[in-house]
Amino acid sequence: MVEAGVSKADKTEFTECWRTVWTTPYIMKLAFSAGIGGLLFGYDTGVISGALLYIKEDFVDVEKKTWLQETIVSMAVAGAIFGAGIGGWINDRFGRRISILAADVLFFLGAIVMAVAPAPWVIILGRILVGLGVGMASMTSPLYISEASPARIRGALVSTNGLLITGGQFLSYLINLGFTRAPGTWRWMLGVAGAPALIQFFLMLTLPESPRYLYRKDRVHEARAILEKIYPANEVEGEMNRLQQSVEAEKAEEAIIGKGTFSRLKGAFGNPIVRRGLYAGITVQVAQQFVGINTVMYYSPSIVQFAGFASNSTALALSLVTSGLNAVGSIVSMAFVDRYGRRKLMIISMFGIISCLVVLAIVFWQASVHSPSISPVESFHFGKNSTCPAYSTAANPSRWNCMSCLKVKCGFCANKGDEHLPGACLIQDKSNEVVCGGEHRTYFKSGCPSRFGFLAVILLGLYIIVYSPGMGTVPWIVNSEIYPLRYRGIGGGIAAVSNWTSNLIVSLTFLSLTEALGSAGTFLLFAGFSTLGLIAIYFLVPETKGLPFEEVEKMLEKGYKPGLFKRKSKDVEGSA
Repeated sequence: MVEAGVSKADKTEFTECWRTVWTTPYIMKLAFSAGIGGLLFGYDTGVISGALLYIKEDFVDVEKKTWLQETIVSMAVAGAIFGAGIGGWINDRFGRRISILAADVLFFLGAIVMAVAPAPWVIILGRILVGLGVGMASMTSPLYISEASPARIRGALVSTNGLLITGGQFLSYLINLGFTRAPGTWRWMLGVAGAPALIQFFLMLTLPESPRYLYRKDRVHEARAILEKIYPANEVEGEMNRLQQSVEAEKAEEAIIGKGTFSRLKGAFGNPIVRRGLYAGITVQVAQQFVGINTVMYYSPSIVQFAGFASNSTALALSLVTSGLNAVGSIVSMAFVDRYGRRKLMIISMFGIISCLVVLAIVFWQASVHSPSISPVESFHFGKNSTCPAYSTAANPSRWNCMSCLKVKCGFCANKGDEHLPGACLIQDKSNEVVCGGEHRTYFKSGCPSRFGFLAVILLGLYIIVYSPGMGTVPWIVNSEIYPLRYRGIGGGIAAVSNWTSNLIVSLTFLSLTEALGSAGTFLLFAGFSTLGLIAIYFLVPETKGLPFEEVEKMLEKGYKPGLFKRKSKDVEGSA
């Protein structure tokens, strides 16, 4: 899952945050209004997982073409990559407030387009619009909150944006479940996102631009007026001085490395300290995606169906658990990241992820091997014209089981008495599904009846538990600390683009991988990617817990080596 701008905040800061917003409600209004962007970000990335189940029912092409399902899911990610770039430009040129308003317009238009879509390509268009809004919100919401918050509670307020993202994902699963029996199902699921976008749009119209942007544009009196609303009178002058120093330092940086994107990139990759920081920053961002997290967040109900739960509503209800655990994990991360360190949390998280993925692969393999066999009596009971042609003409039909049936794009109608007994392999169409259901049987299209199903769901939950506190939030914290000040913006931007691009690759290929390798093979592949990620993190990512930025810079200047290799090099030097 992509979480932009997650900051660290300790317990004292959260206590101070609560005290401050209680006495100065205006701060909460600023943070909450901008934070709706995080909620929308989470909702729009999570809602498609459930909506896809019902989109497949309404459009035959989507049901039959895996690449079309992947395109519907992943085009929001593709839009987000461009949205992040456009958002950065709008932030600098027109301000944070305008960027949030533009994101709301895109959210609203995208939601309406998807809700009324007459064809799959229109849904894809709506997903691209929503993705553009997601990309802009992922950059701008935490930035606006950060710049419009008192320094002493800034970390706590920005951290709430991360909570709102996971909260939005959880809300999307709840709403998906709520509309399972409503006429139009997926249209409501996707269209509901227009409501909070509209609310945020009108709230932001009543709020000012961030004081930092105003000061940067020489609108000093307006910046002071806002600071007077969020700081006690005796602190305003000091904050104005800090703001002046910060903006002047920023302008000095631009004089050194240039304002253009190309000159900034050239300076970043030409500087050995920044380059080593990028090795670490990009490593953790790519690893975050290639552990397969967004296959779970985007395709969670589909994975539950792979495990043998045919009902859409059951799949959505069980998927709700994984989303809830993800939100809880974000809170756990805030409690432990400053106590145990970033590197240790990520390494422990990766060991847990690899273990869960390997066991998941074994469970899905066992489910495949022990899936119910195909009975010719059961199959021809529905008539020769309804029986799967590939089964009817197979050289060894006695060796067929449910998985063999699904691999050739047919459907499995379970045994009436016990769904684990031999069943029928039928042509996959709506009429056969209706006839099968009419005999009080279950019709399987994505997975097979399995006694291992609940074990797979439990393992998905464990996977989220070990992912969320470590690899879920820590990569963003590392990227906020690993770069020298003058390269922090461009370094974080490069790492964020690597995250979105990895996200796009994973979400665009998951269903195709499950068709080519099976569920077991796909999870085993992600376990392999995770192992490579663990090795890269061990060798390339230093611990930044409690270090001033200057100390991090000195550590990268020398070149980072893991503790084991440091001891070996010292032993060699001593013997020499």
